[in-house]
Amino acid sequence: MKKWNMIIDVAECTNCNLCTLAAMDEYVGNEFPGYSAPMPKHGHRWIDILQKERGQVPMIDIAYVPTLCNHCDDAPCIKAARNGAIRKRDDGIVLIDPEKAKGQRQLVDACPYGHIWWNEELELPQAWPFDAHLIDAGWKQTRGQQSCPTGAMRVLKVEDAEMQRLAHEEKLEVMQPALGTKPRVYYKNLWRYAKCFIGGTVSMDMNGMVDCIEGAPVRLLKDGVPVAETTSDNYGDFKFDRLDEGSGRYVVEISIKGSSSRTIDVELGVSTNVGEIRL
Repeated sequence: MKKWNMIIDVAECTNCNLCTLAAMDEYVGNEFPGYSAPMPKHGHRWIDILQKERGQVPMIDIAYVPTLCNHCDDAPCIKAARNGAIRKRDDGIVLIDPEKAKGQRQLVDACPYGHIWWNEELELPQAWPFDAHLIDAGWKQTRGQQSCPTGAMRVLKVEDAEMQRLAHEEKLEVMQPALGTKPRVYYKNLWRYAKCFIGGTVSMDMNGMVDCIEGAPVRLLKDGVPVAETTSDNYGDFKFDRLDEGSGRYVVEISIKGSSSRTIDVELGVSTNVGEIRL
């Protein structure tokens, strides 16, 4: 059976927040019986955008990651719900019943991703319902996808085998895979948020003038073993990306023919700009 999935491209998200606003426009003050009670005007962000700054000036970048209910196949919230307050539909969508779930505040803590919100006024746990009321009315897009100007968010209804093929081909990932909840929200280029880099700039003193060096060979070593190689660009910059945060000691090695080589020790916690390396 075909099921609904979402793919979010982190590289395309610009933090415009239009998906967040579209969700608010759809649900604030609006009740959809059987799907959702009204979303509060303040305090809830059913589509919430995480932000992460990597590196140090002048080598810096920022990643934005829209997060929302993952509509997990093995959802912890379903196990924590009483009286069938949360159900998993055959098409993959997870829905919190706005009547049966009243008073069940434990469901907020049951979500390991923090995507169930507590409506104090209605005493009700709530989450983004995949715009199921629109899907059931024949829509092929969610409001978030419809409002995204960069195409960072897209939904598709496919067989599980097809989704796994796409995940493999497009190198898609899910949030916190170790939890084993089997989310249906996938991320492309998640490394821009989850991984870190080591970068720097290569320069040389030539006849009393300091200039950046283009094409300088740079190697990254871990425990004496080369793990990556690159060359500096026309600004003398180099970057080794997709490294694990807190992965310990690395050595950056720059060697130019006719010039003495340089090595820099780096203890990697978060993304690090080692600055100018003058040969």
